[in-house]
Amino acid sequence: MVRLLAFAGSARRDSFNKRLLVSLVEGARAAGAEVTVLDLREWPMPLYDGDLEDEQGLPDTVVRLKALMREHDGLLLACPEYNGSITPLLKNTIDWCTRKQGDEPPLVALRGKVAGLVSASPGALGGLRGLVIVRMLLGGLGVHLVPDQVAVGQAASAFDDDGRVADPRRRAAVEKVGAATAELARRLQA
Repeated sequence: MVRLLAFAGSARRDSFNKRLLVSLVEGARAAGAEVTVLDLREWPMPLYDGDLEDEQGLPDTVVRLKALMREHDGLLLACPEYNGSITPLLKNTIDWCTRKQGDEPPLVALRGKVAGLVSASPGALGGLRGLVIVRMLLGGLGVHLVPDQVAVGQAASAFDDDGRVADPRRRAAVEKVGAATAELARRLQA
């Protein structure tokens, strides 16, 4: 069975991207994937610092998150955009998870995994500029990216009272990215 790890690049309690993640996960589960959902708020880690790493090694949170990533075939990411770029939380998480531990191979937690990307933003572009950067970053780390992505603009009015994407077509597009991520991971397993 395909296993996917899902999280939003935001720690905010009422994050639009945490809401968007729900539909992404539903799409992957409907396609037969087992999905583990994390809230990065519960995975605190210091700002990446090479001196800190040299002196203290990887923080326990990073060690545990890397172990989870290794156990999963891919990632489902809801990627907020801050100032036209990737969020500091998501970038820091990825940076820490690229660090070697002991004799393990480089980038072991990410290389060869698959990832499906979506974003939501109050602006008209829906976080599209940030997705470009996340796509470039992960691609450079050897992650296989699902070609389709969805950016949900005007996010303040894009969700219903249950926190789900209100527009059925848009929700279906997000679910399709989740399903495509599960399918790509399945094909790479074969």
